[in-house]
Amino acid sequence: MPHFWEQLRNSLTGASRRDLFRRGGLLALAQTLTSTAKAAPLELSSRLYESIGVRPVINARGTFTIITGSQSLPEVKKAMEEASRHYVNLDELMNGVGKRIAEITQAEWAIVTNGCSAALTHFTAAAIAGFNPERMQRLPNLRGLKNEVIIPTYSRNQYDHSIRMLGVTIIEAPDLATLEASINERTAMIYILAGLQDSGPFGTKAIVDVASKKNVPVLVDAAAEILTIPNVHLARGATAVAYSGGKCIRGPQAAGFLLGNKEMLQAAWTNSAPHHAFGRSLKVGKEEIMGMLAAIEMWVKRDHKAEWQGWEAKLAHIADKLKSIEGVTASVVQPSIDLSNRTPSLRVQWDGTRLGIWGQEVAKLMLDTEPRIVVANAAGARPGSKQSSVSIVPYMMMPGEEKLVADKLHALLTNPPKMANPAAAPAPTISLSGQWELLMDFGRGSAAHSLLFEQEGAKLSGTHRGEFASGDLSGSLAGNSVRFHSSLPTLGSRVSFEFNGALEGEQLKGSVNLGEYGQTTWTARRHKYA
Repeated sequence: MPHFWEQLRNSLTGASRRDLFRRGGLLALAQTLTSTAKAAPLELSSRLYESIGVRPVINARGTFTIITGSQSLPEVKKAMEEASRHYVNLDELMNGVGKRIAEITQAEWAIVTNGCSAALTHFTAAAIAGFNPERMQRLPNLRGLKNEVIIPTYSRNQYDHSIRMLGVTIIEAPDLATLEASINERTAMIYILAGLQDSGPFGTKAIVDVASKKNVPVLVDAAAEILTIPNVHLARGATAVAYSGGKCIRGPQAAGFLLGNKEMLQAAWTNSAPHHAFGRSLKVGKEEIMGMLAAIEMWVKRDHKAEWQGWEAKLAHIADKLKSIEGVTASVVQPSIDLSNRTPSLRVQWDGTRLGIWGQEVAKLMLDTEPRIVVANAAGARPGSKQSSVSIVPYMMMPGEEKLVADKLHALLTNPPKMANPAAAPAPTISLSGQWELLMDFGRGSAAHSLLFEQEGAKLSGTHRGEFASGDLSGSLAGNSVRFHSSLPTLGSRVSFEFNGALEGEQLKGSVNLGEYGQTTWTARRHKYA
């Protein structure tokens, strides 16, 4: 069944869904911790996490939810603590906060939500049901209601699940003409993912010009962007724009906010908790509401130029520490014009063969040993891919942590632990060509897939057919063992699989890594007609 600890390792080492899981230290630690007969009492101190067996990490990767985003500002912590001491009517609170955030951001109105994804859901509900309580109560039953959302093809992503959860039909538009032709009486809204394309000929302004003629609202998802004032997306005519609160703005991790049209945003609030509507489960508390307000108040007071200089100073310290290592280069990479996750980073490169350690090994050791440090973009694996690298992102590093990062990187690159190259793979002793019936056991349910293998020596290629889609597979054979990976398209994203197994009798069996979804087991038998 899916294994959380394997998923956690994959996320923390910065591996993509297509990268192989790196097993070992953390899993062993997890097994040790979970086998403890009696838990130690919770310590309300700097060792809060350690007291329950959790080891904190230094964040040299960026604002990723899997490592809890950002650290909230001191003013945010203070606002949340003070807010927790009083009772307040939530409708009155949101009205007051919405007005104040609107004043700060020069928007017409604002609401605070339980994260950016919740903001997308509430806006979609408002676009469908408005203020009509009968319609609200029917959601996600869309019979007789607007039930289509148009999304430019370039904007499809994992997060549009927050829109699809209302039961709407997604209409993809590859160009402006198709988008315009797709608008009809069933169209509830148009969704755009902010990025480099949203300012082009098929960007927000062009889409708004078309949508406004049909009175169709346009929502822009700018989750990880810096907050622009006046807002760049609203200036292009968007109805509303959604932000994450727990990224660069450094508000509460469980908060986000919407800026834009007052009527639509008040309808979005009505479709959320504390009201009995579809969004009831996406409740935002008074603490997050006031913490988010404090973060936005601080956004216009923070010295962003000084913060940038501070990030560059951290990277300069690390680069200076590494410059004496022959064969290692450290160069600062400046961000593109994109507004998301705007921060410089340090790319550290070396020849793995020359230094005796590869990029993925460095990332694993940085994570596994104390102090635990999460780095970004590890590349290079033994014994091939000798060109190795890791990146250091200073975005969320706290004061003094650059010294810990520099010292640890320096130690690993100058005196790496002894690691043996994997043994040469034996020649394959099996033939897998043909069609196989694949069964994956998820613990809670199973799924029947099929595999079509094409074998050329030790090389495998072919097709993996899932329950709803199919995709190419590729891999290799060694003796009677097999490794292959595949990727199947899904709504707005892809699901990746990393298979490891062996032929036992007439059956292939082994484990399959599912990226962020954990690990499970699989078996396969030749199709009876193959």
